[in-house]
Amino acid sequence: MRINKFISHNTKYSRREADELIKQGKVKINTKLATLSTDVGEEDKIFVDGKFIKRREYELTVIVYNKNRGEIVSKSDPEGRKTVYETLPKRFEHFIPIGRLDYASEGLLLLTDSPIVATALMESKLERVYNVKINGFVTKEMEEYMKSGLSIRGSKKGAQEKSDIENIDIAPFNAYQVIKNSPTYSKLKLVLTEGKNREIRRFFGHFDRDVLDLKRVSFAGIELNNLPNGKFRFLSNKEYLDLKNFIFKHEKPSKELSSK
Repeated sequence: MRINKFISHNTKYSRREADELIKQGKVKINTKLATLSTDVGEEDKIFVDGKFIKRREYELTVIVYNKNRGEIVSKSDPEGRKTVYETLPKRFEHFIPIGRLDYASEGLLLLTDSPIVATALMESKLERVYNVKINGFVTKEMEEYMKSGLSIRGSKKGAQEKSDIENIDIAPFNAYQVIKNSPTYSKLKLVLTEGKNREIRRFFGHFDRDVLDLKRVSFAGIELNNLPNGKFRFLSNKEYLDLKNFIFKHEKPSKELSSK
């Protein structure tokens, strides 16, 4: 692993900041000054500004970010809207979002520097849990389609304004709970195993219901809990271990998933 990548994985510094530290002669590998082209071996000891850098248990990094409503999950936006990368520290600017949350949605967003992990989780059938608020009643018909799945044809209700997609197949929800049901608004907890674009909004749009609030609170067993809006955290050791076990079942073993 290149020295700047090692530092960014195991400290608060970004790769660019690590490069500057290396240029300033503040990084040592064992007893020698590191260069920008230095590679780090498993037995090497790294020091930044005289401080020993302890390796994290896994080389890959996954963070949990509590996305604000009004941010888009993209590197940039031609419409000038704020992106999640403008809120996150710059050292995460190369991280890959694992799935998406639309502009009006908030809650748990996972990001990683591992393409293997990103692809495996995005394509997985692991549970995503959402808290949803809609206008109006939840009807028995809606509940039946939550159980059986829904095929929408020739309609863009609930889709993005510029979307051309009129047909969508929505799989049965893994589980659902109607928390409040009233003529003015209703609240639900939904458990899905797919991550299709705006599928929750498309589902309720089919029944002429607007989604007033949508917040993802869990993905793949990783919980948002009390993480404040606009803040991030690293996975716990247990969450990393669970993730590693899942990936090993679905992917060929990879060095980046090996414990140190």
